[in-house]
Amino acid sequence: MASIFTRIIRGEVPCYKVAETEHAIAFLVIRPLTQGHTLVVPKLEVDSVFDLPEAEYAALFDLVRSVAEAQKVTVPCTRIGLSVLGFEVPHAHVHVVPLRSEADLNFANPKLQLEPAEFDEVAARLRRALSVATY
Repeated sequence: MASIFTRIIRGEVPCYKVAETEHAIAFLVIRPLTQGHTLVVPKLEVDSVFDLPEAEYAALFDLVRSVAEAQKVTVPCTRIGLSVLGFEVPHAHVHVVPLRSEADLNFANPKLQLEPAEFDEVAARLRRALSVATY
């Protein structure tokens, strides 16, 4: 059975898409740690990022970097944090999280509750910033 991320990639499940390349997709997390918290997911369904072929791994992290750069200019933050956990969905993915402090990257923290309009607005800002970048 396809993972929820594969279903998002196929367009079967809606998402707040930020960017998409030949090899990866980036979309906002529905229950984010901070505003702008984004998942970057390879289109190839593997359990761990370290199971990706080298070219797919590089393509994934190229998009991670582009998303982080867009977050820096569109979301109030001090740094961008990355986390590769993979416990919740058996499909490789990278959390790209705008941070104001180290505590913001604690997945035990209460998640933000945003309205659809807020997600749309954040995704649009990130897409505009990414349209300027080459990825």
